[in-house]
Amino acid sequence: MRIRVLGTLHAETAGASIAPSAAKPRQILALLALHSRHIVPVSDLMEEVWGAGPPRSAPTTLQTYILQLRRRLRAALGDQGTLPAVGAAPRDPLGPGDKHILATRHGGYQLEIADADVDALQFAQLTRNGHAAYEAGDMVKAARLLDEALGLWRGPALADLPHGKHLAIEATRLEESRLGALERRIDADLRLGRHREVLGELCALRGRYPLYENLHALLMVAFHQDGRSSDALVAFRRLRATLVEELGLEPSPRIDRLHQAILRGEDALAAWRGAEAGAAAGLAG
Repeated sequence: MRIRVLGTLHAETAGASIAPSAAKPRQILALLALHSRHIVPVSDLMEEVWGAGPPRSAPTTLQTYILQLRRRLRAALGDQGTLPAVGAAPRDPLGPGDKHILATRHGGYQLEIADADVDALQFAQLTRNGHAAYEAGDMVKAARLLDEALGLWRGPALADLPHGKHLAIEATRLEESRLGALERRIDADLRLGRHREVLGELCALRGRYPLYENLHALLMVAFHQDGRSSDALVAFRRLRATLVEELGLEPSPRIDRLHQAILRGEDALAAWRGAEAGAAAGLAG
């Protein structure tokens, strides 16, 4: 089975789609996939689909949605064998395969598929490994793993689904993780001297995330590494004007220290690394 949620919902097994067309069963499938191999309580599933005040019929309707998902699984998996032999116990009409994959547990339901078969869980594993490589100083490995993780995205997470409470939380979490992976992958590229390769990407990201200071800082570093200190200073002024206008705030001390280092003609990447280390030390203290 393969389920993708980093974009529109796509689910298939044995080459056949198992994604339902109705919105509520799609929400249930997505939430179960994001928590694969863990029990999702019935209360969470009902809250996702119907909110804080589900109708009295919600438990029965939820069971119907689960049954529909199992039937789609059974159809995709094919007939689980031939008719039972004479005298044998009647076969479960849903077959053993679908009930094993989408299992009923005490108080909830559990989707039994590997992390590698859910793009969001595969993304999480790759980013963990990428961040670990970065912390170990292996920038080549970090950039490769994080780039592979980011390549799993096909658009905003859960893009074509209604978001109840739980999917809204998951979508926000995934987007934050994506931004963190993106920032660190670009940082690793800069440490590998790939400033020209990332300049175009950073310019586009500046427009998409006008208040994300760290991406603007990396753009300043890339410009400075490319011998374009004036463009780095313009990028700072542009960020400052946006922050003041939108939030009434000045840039953070970390960005200001980077700005001062560029004005003095110092190594911008070293200044940014020093600012990061100082911020990390402050948090630890």
